[in-house]
Amino acid sequence: MKATYPQFITRALSAILLITSALYAEAQTTLDSSIPVRGFCVAAPKANNVDSFVKFIKEELTTRGVNTLILRVDFNYQYEKHPELRDSIALSKADVKKIVSVCKSNNIRLIPQINLLGHQSWAQTVYALLRVYPQFDETPHVKMPDKYVWPNADGLYCKSYCPLHPEVHGVVFDLVDEICDAFESTAFHAGMDEVFYIGDDKCPRCSGRDKAELFAGEVTTIRNHLAQKGRELWIWGDRLIDGKTTGIGTWEASMNNTYRAVDLIPKDVFICDWHYERPDKTAVYFAMKGLRVATCPWRTPQVATQQVSDMYNFRSTATAAMQPYYQGIIQTHWSGAENFMDGYYGKIKNDQAGNKTAWDTFRAIFPKQSTAGKK
Repeated sequence: MKATYPQFITRALSAILLITSALYAEAQTTLDSSIPVRGFCVAAPKANNVDSFVKFIKEELTTRGVNTLILRVDFNYQYEKHPELRDSIALSKADVKKIVSVCKSNNIRLIPQINLLGHQSWAQTVYALLRVYPQFDETPHVKMPDKYVWPNADGLYCKSYCPLHPEVHGVVFDLVDEICDAFESTAFHAGMDEVFYIGDDKCPRCSGRDKAELFAGEVTTIRNHLAQKGRELWIWGDRLIDGKTTGIGTWEASMNNTYRAVDLIPKDVFICDWHYERPDKTAVYFAMKGLRVATCPWRTPQVATQQVSDMYNFRSTATAAMQPYYQGIIQTHWSGAENFMDGYYGKIKNDQAGNKTAWDTFRAIFPKQSTAGKK
C-alpha cells in the first residue's frame, strides 16, 4: 500500500532524524570546546627534555584543543625550602617557567601534582618524603621487600604518611606552596588515590579512628591550606567510591571504608574520576553529591570514546542545576612525558598492545583541529 503524503513526510523526517542522531552520536566520541575541561595528565619531563616537551605542548596539545595540563611533579623540582627532598636530577625554576610560558600563551591551565597521603613508595623503593622523614610513616613496622610481589602478607602496595603526625604538614605544605608558586597555578592536584594504608592498627595516632573521617580530614586540611591563597584542590576519586556495593573493587574504588568521606569533604574539591577497563558511570554519583567531576581514561580507545560520549550525554540530559558539575575529560598516562612523546611520535612500538596505548587513546578523543578550539 502506498504511503499517503503526510505519512511519507513523517517517515522521511524520521529517517533523517535517525541518520542525524547517528552522526551526532559518532561526533560526540571526540572532544570539542563545548566541554569545559579537556585535560591531559602526565609526569613532568626530566630537565634535559623540557624543550622537547614545550614543543609538544605547542604543536600537539594546543592543536587538539587541550586546555588543562596536570603535571605529576612530586620530587622532580629543585625545592629551595627542602632541598633534601629533590630528585638527583630535578627541574629548575627556569625549566618550569618555560612550561608555564607556553601554557599561558596558549590558554592551557597548568596544575602541578605531588602525591599526598598515599603513594609514598613503589615496589621496593621508598620515595623521598618517607626516606628523609621516616617518622612520618603510617606503617613503619612494614619493611620494604627485597623483591616486591602482589598480593603479599603485609598488604603492601604503596606506603602512606600518617595524616595525624604533628609535623608532616609543615614539610608537605612547604612543597605545595613552592611548587604552586613556581607553576603560577590556581589549583593543585594532591593525588590521594589507592590509599590502602590509613588508620593502621599499630599507628599510635590513627589506631581505632574512622578511616573515612581520617581521609576526609586530610582532604579538608589540604583544601583549607590551598584556599588561603585562592587555590583549588583536585584529587583522584577512587577512595570515595564504595568498591563492594558497586562491584568496582579494590583499585578504582575503596574496600577499606574510606568511601563515606564523600559526604564529609568540602564541596569545592574537584574530582578526577578514573576508570580504565570499563566506562563506569560514577561521574553521576559525584555530581549528585555536589562535586565537580571529570572522567579520566587511560589507554583503551574504545573505553575512552565511550566515556567521552557519556560525558556529553550527562551534560545534555542534566538539569540546569546539575550540568556544571559534569566538567569534562582528562586523559592520563602513567609513565613519563618522554615515554608518551616517544610513543606518540612512533619512536617506540608495542606490537602486543596494538592500539591499546595512551597515545592512540589521546588521538581518538582529541582530534586534530585547524584551530585550537581553546577557551
